[in-house]
Amino acid sequence: MPIFAYEAINAQGQKETGELEAANRNQAILDIRNAGLKPTKVAQRAETAAKKAAAGPAAKEAPRSKDGKIRGKATAQQLTDFTAQMAVLIDAGLPVVRSLKVLAKQQKPGAFKAIIEDVSESVEQGSSLSEAFGMHPRSFDRLYVNMIKAGEAGGILDTILQRLADFMEKAQRLKKKVVGAMIYPIIVMSVAVMILTGIMIFVIPAFKKMFEEQGLELHIMTRILIGISEGIASIYGVIFAVLVIAAGFGIMAWGRTPGGERVVDTIKLKLPIFGPIIKKAVTARFTRTLGTLVTAGVPILESLNICKNAIGNVVLGEAIDRVASSIKEGETIAGPLSETGLFDDIVVNMIDVGEETGELDKMLLKVADTFDTYVDIAVESLVSILEPILIVFMGGAIGFIVIALFLPLVGLIDAIGGA
Repeated sequence: MPIFAYEAINAQGQKETGELEAANRNQAILDIRNAGLKPTKVAQRAETAAKKAAAGPAAKEAPRSKDGKIRGKATAQQLTDFTAQMAVLIDAGLPVVRSLKVLAKQQKPGAFKAIIEDVSESVEQGSSLSEAFGMHPRSFDRLYVNMIKAGEAGGILDTILQRLADFMEKAQRLKKKVVGAMIYPIIVMSVAVMILTGIMIFVIPAFKKMFEEQGLELHIMTRILIGISEGIASIYGVIFAVLVIAAGFGIMAWGRTPGGERVVDTIKLKLPIFGPIIKKAVTARFTRTLGTLVTAGVPILESLNICKNAIGNVVLGEAIDRVASSIKEGETIAGPLSETGLFDDIVVNMIDVGEETGELDKMLLKVADTFDTYVDIAVESLVSILEPILIVFMGGAIGFIVIALFLPLVGLIDAIGGA
């Protein structure tokens, strides 16, 4: 019989922990309540070593933490594929448990396979699908769990799963486009920096030695080039590089703190070229997430609370939080959204029309599609601008090096000719 670990509050208001055997999670909760306790957390323990040994070497599990939770999480692509396939199976009439077992068998051994098997077991023992997903928050976030809960309540689980799959596919597509567009400039810039550093460390010193042996008078461009080369090749250059790398890691670590994250997100939105693109991408994510939740029947305040944590920007998250507070006082969404000053007029106007016509979900999804298109165009334009800029940079740097090295050689050739 499965063993469940629990946390509960006793009659004196104190926290108690323990374990008990029960046929399923619902029975475990009932037994805890019958013991005069109020359960706050009930989770099935991992299989015992004896059970694992009996299962044989083929039954490989993902690593688990001390509390029995599976380590690791699903990747975005794994979750997207799983949701789309689950929607097809449920729509075909397969029971939930059967669908989960079919999909678990298709997965490669690892954390996600173990997670699906664990979800399947929980549902088989009496938990709802949303509750089973909620036990794995690292893989299934609040947006996912609330959507599934809405689908279960409305009897439209297959429809909700398909909407979730569409939502995640579009989010993945947008992310891949942005990342893919930035790979080329990053690679070119990295190669350029490595080539220039190699020239400065290995090539320039050889020319410097030749110039000194010939006793040539160096042009100011040549002296600047040699000075840069000596600085890079010296211990001070190494110290500078180490400090830059350390500062980069320090900023990244600070950016993960609440205060640092807010400052970084504010700067992101105010960057000259990248800021508008980031703002449009975040707006598209917000409107698509909110539209998907509203379509699923999730209450508007709960939807906004989920969006606040899902859009990936603290500044806009705080603005959404203020909108939610205004709605609690009886206001519409469009008014408070406009007052934040962080959303374009088209977003506010479309939401306002959606509220007036009762088609808020459709308007939100239309805004999301529009802004996804804006982001695609902006990213393509940015890449088309970056390419010539990188070429000019490389050409200018190489041209400067060639001219700086060539000028003393011209003087040497003239001296030889005059002799």
